Amino acid sequence: MNHILSNKNFNIALLGGGQLGKMFLAEARRLDISINVLDPSPNAPARLGANHFLQGDFKDFNTVLKFCSGSNAVVIEIETVNVDALEALEKKGISCFPPSRVLRIIQNKTRQKTFFKNANIPSSPFASYENLKSLKHSISNGNQSFPFVWKISEGGYDGFGVKMIENEKDTLDLAEGECIAESLVDIEKEIGVVLARDKNGEIRVFPPVEMEFHDNANQVEFVICPSDISEEISNKCVDLAISVAESIGANGLLAIELFISKKGEIFVNELAPRPHNSGHLTIEACNVSQFEQLLRCSCELPLGEIELLTNAAMANLVGEPDHHGSIEFIGLNEALKVHQTTLHLYGKSQTRPFRKMGHVTATGKSIFDAKERAKEFKSLLKIQSRDL
Repeated sequence: MNHILSNKNFNIALLGGGQLGKMFLAEARRLDISINVLDPSPNAPARLGANHFLQGDFKDFNTVLKFCSGSNAVVIEIETVNVDALEALEKKGISCFPPSRVLRIIQNKTRQKTFFKNANIPSSPFASYENLKSLKHSISNGNQSFPFVWKISEGGYDGFGVKMIENEKDTLDLAEGECIAESLVDIEKEIGVVLARDKNGEIRVFPPVEMEFHDNANQVEFVICPSDISEEISNKCVDLAISVAESIGANGLLAIELFISKKGEIFVNELAPRPHNSGHLTIEACNVSQFEQLLRCSCELPLGEIELLTNAAMANLVGEPDHHGSIEFIGLNEALKVHQTTLHLYGKSQTRPFRKMGHVTATGKSIFDAKERAKEFKSLLKIQSRDL
């Protein structure tokens, strides 16, 4: 480790300055590793912890190429960065996490599902459509039947760009663009597996977590670890996650979202080649966090052996419905009195309905204790707008 940590000229270019970057920077500061951040917002949460912050468009080829050219490694915290620029950087000998070829597959849901199909990775059946018009035409001529899950191929996030379609009326407000229609899975549980894979193919897997989704917002509300599944099913989830990582050639972090059907079948839902919401509780629950593992990968340091230290539950803290504008925290003092909880605020200046503004991780002697504390904290803290 010393050859990297003692080299003050070693630096990482981070594309994206949101909350994932902010938590990544906390690990970098602890190990005294230099991080330069590029983000289009002058108020990006990661701007304050960066060695150098540049306001700029990470979707622009030339901006990314210029910003990253002097770096030893490039890390992304959002999938929508310019993948052609990453490819050009790799040709210059600069390692990217994830590699451009991996990001090119994952950032488009049509390509991602096609990869699953070609690699014989179990996933729900799907049909792809060039645009909304072709989807509606397929419905009208009887080739696409109801119900199905509509997903826009690019640009969806935190529940946006995903919708259950039960009839023609549900298609009226869908976004334009390339999309897929997925067959429904009779879901018993949704499981997340985050792993790290380095350049040598070494893999370290975090314990599978159980994700519980908000009924209306279609985003994760609670994450529980360890997941309430049998050891056999847990091992199968881990084995499938490793198979996916090796098939796609992951380098860095890979988050694998899985469905467990009521028949006990396991399907891959989606991939994220970066730190993931389901891995935030590793900061408190494990001896090494997902953010430290990513830092180790990008610096070519040995991956940490992972140990679960405690039961944990994470709750996303989101903007209240009907609230837009400057943030006001209601009930913060009472929430902070909840035992064995750790609050993470993301530093965002503006709230909107269901926008992720922070999270809380609770620990306990049992999964039940941890979740009850997380639920209590979430019920006490409301994130509203003082401009309403």
